[in-house]
Amino acid sequence: MIMTVESSGLVDQITKSDHAVGIGDKVIAKKRCVKKKARLQLKRPAVRHQAAAAAAAVVSTTLQKVFDSCRRVFKGAAAVPCAADVQNLCRILDGMIPEDVGLSKDLQFFKPKTEAEGTPRVTSATIYKGNNFELCIFFLPASAVIPLHNHPEMTVFSKLLLGTMHIKSYDWVDPLNSDFLISPSKSRLAKLKANRIFTAPCDTSVLYPTSGGNIHEFTAITPCAFLDVIGPPYSKDDGRDCSYYKETPCINLLDREEIEEYKADGSCYRWLEEIETPKESEMDGIEYMGPKIIDSTA
Repeated sequence: MIMTVESSGLVDQITKSDHAVGIGDKVIAKKRCVKKKARLQLKRPAVRHQAAAAAAAVVSTTLQKVFDSCRRVFKGAAAVPCAADVQNLCRILDGMIPEDVGLSKDLQFFKPKTEAEGTPRVTSATIYKGNNFELCIFFLPASAVIPLHNHPEMTVFSKLLLGTMHIKSYDWVDPLNSDFLISPSKSRLAKLKANRIFTAPCDTSVLYPTSGGNIHEFTAITPCAFLDVIGPPYSKDDGRDCSYYKETPCINLLDREEIEEYKADGSCYRWLEEIETPKESEMDGIEYMGPKIIDSTA
């Protein structure tokens, strides 16, 4: 049966929460990362004919297909998915609609409203998290930002489900040599990969450990929701902690003889300097209460 979320519960949870969590393991406020129980009520409308039942069945199985594909795609910490697996998972994600995770464009959160005072906070809901991959939904109010951050040794599929957002992303010029092209401030040279606006529905984007825009920043133009498929998940103990960066123009770039080969391609370059975990990275966690997945290996 098609599942939609009642607007009141989600708005209450996304608008205000007492617990702050960060991307990965870095948290600027030393609070216990406890996901607050969400008051998300799922409606299961009565199915009146077979066509509606069939349509609902398709919606309820899409998330399961994503999960089953992830089981095949993500094989461990050191493994980057092969091209065929990436293409297959993208095909499934490209066909996703908000209802596949219990959302609807009619939800009050996604309707235009007066902008709230203060810094808009991002909310996240984890659908599944294991050793090899994680499925997580992020909710961004209008003008909310997920600051520039990296994904060490990770492959990430991002599917924008609702709304319009600006995405800026970079890759290191030399990802394998952290000492290559270092500025006096210890910044590293990065090449702009993407700097554009996306509106749902749109194709799934994929980043890899050393390419595809591994370091990115999201800015919500309208209220947004997107699904991230992350493999493997952040883990400080395994050397996959999240780092944040600030960018500065390469003012003296043309004076560097050793990067002559990069000057002719017309690309945009920036110095990226690692910074302390910014306050904007704090997120509110809510419980996922959408369509469930079945883990046959559990």
